[in-house]
Amino acid sequence: MTKSSGGAPAAPSTESAVEAASFDELRTQVEPARARLNDLRLRLGRWFVEKQELIDLMCVATVAQEPLLIVGPPGTAKSDLVTKFCEALGLADDEYFEYMLTKFTEPSELIGPIDLVRLKDGAYVRKVEGKLPAARIAFLDEIFKSNSAILNTLLTIVNERKFYQDGRPVPVRLRMLFAATNGVPEFEELAALRDRFALKVESLPVKDEHMDALLEKGVTNEVNRALHRKPWANAARLEDFLVLRRYLHLLMGGVAGAGEAPRDGEESPALRDRRRYFPDDVFDLFKRVIRTLEREHRVVVSDRKVIKLYQLLRARALLLHGGAVRREDLTLLRYVGDRNEDFGPVREKVDALLRLG
Repeated sequence: MTKSSGGAPAAPSTESAVEAASFDELRTQVEPARARLNDLRLRLGRWFVEKQELIDLMCVATVAQEPLLIVGPPGTAKSDLVTKFCEALGLADDEYFEYMLTKFTEPSELIGPIDLVRLKDGAYVRKVEGKLPAARIAFLDEIFKSNSAILNTLLTIVNERKFYQDGRPVPVRLRMLFAATNGVPEFEELAALRDRFALKVESLPVKDEHMDALLEKGVTNEVNRALHRKPWANAARLEDFLVLRRYLHLLMGGVAGAGEAPRDGEESPALRDRRRYFPDDVFDLFKRVIRTLEREHRVVVSDRKVIKLYQLLRARALLLHGGAVRREDLTLLRYVGDRNEDFGPVREKVDALLRLG
């Protein structure tokens, strides 16, 4: 079901201002934004049982604007986590899109129906109001149950942040995609979509070990829903995430030298930035963990995923402690497994390597 209604794909002026801000303009905004986002993740964690690690991952992924896949059986708070996350950011209804996919889902259900009025004039244009291209954050449940037409559409949106109107690419407003599945299928035709999710995290049942806490928080949440109360709401704004992302990109691009090719004999801005914010000993451990997972657990880490993981690690370091990547930031590598049977062993191996590395 969709929770969107109306809206336009144009980004709000505050978002545009963040994207155009200089490094000096952002320098004074980063710490207040970090404080609000850390308050958000801790405040949100108080309304769930044993979900703080997952919430932290949601926040890191949103800083990096990398899609996150949440894996778990029904009834483990997957959709509730995303809903409350969006409410904590104060998103309007037209800024959030939620849909459950099936093999019968049609593209019009996600990206809008064809505008019949314009079709009469020969233009093949979709009405995107209230649909995925107009949302800032989206949640797609059972994402791997979609058909090939949906998969092709999603890959274009996830990879390039665009969709096609009358044969021409049009930017989408989407900043963050959360998706969920009961299990990760291994069908070859889904490999491309699986690989787009650099991180996959489990949302597991907690009733066996935390029944009392589950009932306490669950009943409280139900009462809040019945009384239309949202005490977790408005803890921060999506623009706070955008401030950190823009600041991080400027750092990684060498600030004034962003996009400029190095002169002969000079290190590139990206390499200088890496040496400063991803120390060699931690970087070597990063490479060692990935190679071990590939060799011992058949985890596939594509070139594309390595780049995404690097940026996610930088995002985690910036959000959680505001500095260079540390060994504890490499715990992010717990979530690189692609198969259901990977999750436990990969987590154990990563923790072991980080203790012994």
